[in-house]
Amino acid sequence: MLARLLQDEYGLDDIEIDMRTTFNRDLELESIDLVTLAGLLQERYGDRINFAEFLAGMEFDEIIELTVGRLVEYVVTSLKAAEAS
Repeated sequence: MLARLLQDEYGLDDIEIDMRTTFNRDLELESIDLVTLAGLLQERYGDRINFAEFLAGMEFDEIIELTVGRLVEYVVTSLKAAEAS
C-alpha cells in the first residue's frame, strides 16, 4: 500500500521500505498522506483497522517517529482481535 501511495502521489517507484522505515523522516510523508493511507487501509480491511484511532492514541513525537513496523504490528494485532470476536 505504501508503494502504491508513493507511486500514485509522488511518482516514486524505487523506494526501499522495511520495518524500520519511518513515515516522516524516511518517506517524508505529510499528514495528508497519512489520511490517504488510512483510506487505503479502510478500503482493504474495513472496520477491522482504524488507523485514525491508532494515531489519535499517540503523542506528536510518536507520530513523527512512526515506523512501518509499528503500523504492521498494529494491523496484525487488530486483525487477530477482529477474528477472535
